[in-house]
Amino acid sequence: MTRIAGILFDKDGTLFDFNATWAVWAHGVIERLSRGDAGLAARMADAIGFLPAQMRFASGSPVIAGTPAEVAGYLLAHLPGRALDELVAELDAAAQTAPQVAAVPLAPCLGELQAQGLRLGVCTNDSEAAARAHLDAAGVAQLFDMIVGYDSGYGEKPAAGPLLAFAQRVGLEPATIAMVGDSPHDLHAARAAGMVAVGVLSGPADEATLAPLADVVLPDISALAAWVGRRG
Repeated sequence: MTRIAGILFDKDGTLFDFNATWAVWAHGVIERLSRGDAGLAARMADAIGFLPAQMRFASGSPVIAGTPAEVAGYLLAHLPGRALDELVAELDAAAQTAPQVAAVPLAPCLGELQAQGLRLGVCTNDSEAAARAHLDAAGVAQLFDMIVGYDSGYGEKPAAGPLLAFAQRVGLEPATIAMVGDSPHDLHAARAAGMVAVGVLSGPADEATLAPLADVVLPDISALAAWVGRRG
């Protein structure tokens, strides 16, 4: 069994609680864009799979694994006259100030992994700026060797590019890196890059969805240190 030398984390649903963070973001964005038009607000919420009465996302929501540009595309159909680039910038600005709720206490969890000599990174389909803002706010940005967003120049998940960029940055073979995420996009990306695919149940996807795609499914990232230790 290959020893794990690096861990690459998805961000939302993996490091941070997905609905606790992005439901607030979606509610604010829709409220601002709809300008009091309840019908328009309902149509936009439906377009991105947001359930405002429950303050959560449907399991197939494009927000879960999509990029800001993809999410903007769904909203743009209901906003005639708006430009895509302008809307993407607005969504990203709102994302950078979205309140973050950690899935587990991050500093001790990540510190335990670093103590095992692991190289750590983040690969998200959010923007790099938003990712850095969120990790800075949580006080853990400095623990990562690389933070990769969809706009960092390496492509986006589920393609292998951003994962392989991390492997190259830290000088590790992809087979010695675990890609950890809460969505099929993360696990497909792990397979494409030749990495170990680790699913976590801290996001919207359930075990039945993740297990067929993963080498292992853990409850959340607090179980990683013990799992790495068992692999030697």
